[in-house]
Amino acid sequence: MRWISLLVLVAIWLAGTAPLRADDLPEQTFQSIITHQLNAMAKDDNAAAYSDAAPNVQAIFPSPDIFMSMVRSGYPPVYRNKSYNFTGTGTDANGRIFEKVAIEGADGVAYKAYYFMEKQPDGSWKISGCVVLKDQDSV
Repeated sequence: MRWISLLVLVAIWLAGTAPLRADDLPEQTFQSIITHQLNAMAKDDNAAAYSDAAPNVQAIFPSPDIFMSMVRSGYPPVYRNKSYNFTGTGTDANGRIFEKVAIEGADGVAYKAYYFMEKQPDGSWKISGCVVLKDQDSV
């Protein structure tokens, strides 16, 4: 009987530690966070945009103004865009969770942005990084 109880406990533990599959990801939560950050950037609300960044990002850019300076210079399609559309959630080869966003930059060029999401100890999600690429399909 002890072995059965032990096996049940191990099975429950393993189920709780299994990696998230794309079907299990909180896509609407990711979209809400990214939308909040993009809206904050559109209004130059540095503090609100910064609040969506994960601790690893905030450690590199230790203030909202420094963070937004980096975004303005390094991510112009994210900072100012004509439109954006969510196109999917997934995980990369390293197991990092991302939300893919199609962005039309202020320059009219199409981009793909991969927003990497990180679950925080309190259960919330934050943006831990972003990679922006020109959309080769539109070039």
